[in-house]
Amino acid sequence: MQGLEIVLLVLYGLCLAFILGFSLTQFHLTRLARRAYARPPRPVPPAPAHWPRVTVQLPIYNELYVVERIIEAAAGLDYPADKLHIQVLDDSTDETVALAAAAVARHQAQGLRITQVRRPTRDGYKAGALAYGLQETDGEFIAIFDADFVPEPDFLRRTVPYFAEAATGVVQTRWTHLNEEYSLLTELQAFGLNAHFLVEQVGRNRGGHFINFNGTGGVWRRQCIEDAGGWHADTLTEDLDLSYRAQLRGWHFVYLPGVQAPAELPAELPALKSQQHRWTKGAAETARKHLRQVLRSGQSTSTKLHAAFHLLNSTVFVAILLMAVLSVPLLYIREFEPRFQPVFRLASVCILGFLPLTYYFYTAWRVGAPAGRLREFVPRFLLFLAVTMGLSLHNSRAVLAGLARRPSAFIRTPKMGLVKRQGTWIGRQYRTGRLDGLTVLEGLLALYFLFGLGLGLYLRSYGLLPFHSLLTVGFGLIFYYSLRHNRANS
Repeated sequence: MQGLEIVLLVLYGLCLAFILGFSLTQFHLTRLARRAYARPPRPVPPAPAHWPRVTVQLPIYNELYVVERIIEAAAGLDYPADKLHIQVLDDSTDETVALAAAAVARHQAQGLRITQVRRPTRDGYKAGALAYGLQETDGEFIAIFDADFVPEPDFLRRTVPYFAEAATGVVQTRWTHLNEEYSLLTELQAFGLNAHFLVEQVGRNRGGHFINFNGTGGVWRRQCIEDAGGWHADTLTEDLDLSYRAQLRGWHFVYLPGVQAPAELPAELPALKSQQHRWTKGAAETARKHLRQVLRSGQSTSTKLHAAFHLLNSTVFVAILLMAVLSVPLLYIREFEPRFQPVFRLASVCILGFLPLTYYFYTAWRVGAPAGRLREFVPRFLLFLAVTMGLSLHNSRAVLAGLARRPSAFIRTPKMGLVKRQGTWIGRQYRTGRLDGLTVLEGLLALYFLFGLGLGLYLRSYGLLPFHSLLTVGFGLIFYYSLRHNRANS
């Protein structure tokens, strides 16, 4: 049995070391972001003497509840009409087609250059639609908005001037949230996304490290897309894939946290799980595709390190899940194998490495809500951490599928037209999934970690109580919302 105990300890230690490394890179990004915020804002470049041709691409697939909203927002962009082309890249198979056609016809009658692009097949999903549309337009710059976004009228006038430098390939803006206060689920999503957009992207840009186009809410230089090889459909995150190919080719990305791109957050758990599956599986696929090339590139050691953890960030879910499952039998090892006590003391010190993540999220909290108090932050952070842990089983399956090159369809996240607390998703079309064995396993894991909680109390081993408490709450909430939201839509 001693060999098995050593294997468990080694696996646990490797998971802990990986999470510690990820946490420390986030800490460094936080330091970079704070320096960026401490400096005066970069001067806004002057408007170009002659505005370039811009194509706004709206990739659409069965967006019954929001297609008119996004078309109206794109049509309302304040930009010279003779330089603007709007493409509704419509792969829909339902009533969305007719709604889009009517909206396009209405704006065409008003003199706007807007077209509804229909492909013979949906090959390549979103990446295929973007590539197909690129062949049908003469735009020098390509702005992309998913169907759940509502860009402000001045979006193009605030972003296009930043392409004055010829090496700038992308200008990315910050996502904000149309329905953050809709529910606890949307509030927690906003909490996590704000950290990415207010700290991580700012820190990466400030440090000269690779950042990513976030799939929407940004503008590409057409030459950059073409020079990097165009849109590829061999990963579920075509945005991250093209971002790395472009930056490896020497293109620079600009991130503008002061320019907002409002969007809708998924309000039901199955939709959120669908989105998480696409993001985590796609990130793993992109890491498999590009990590070796990044490490062999001429980038600085710091940039390579940040890029490695950036590409492997979804793998954190695998480490969390494995470490969580192993933590319960480790209680027995700690109690009945005293010779391993030095190892556990070292692990206790390493666990302090999680503190940088608190610093990372708290910085985002303070930047996003300067009036926010610490006593408001702590419960929100702990609940976010718990739910993130609760998603580790679902996301780990997606990550492993991505690393194994297991193919899967691009399942888009359904949008329901929710703003603030208005509207409902209950009873509407576009269900993303039903209860399955994974949901049952999530419920069993909640009980497993509840057992671990009780075992720690019984053995008077309190070091893992916070960890097991978060896991019990996280898996319990994921199981509860899976049942509740599937029942509401049945």
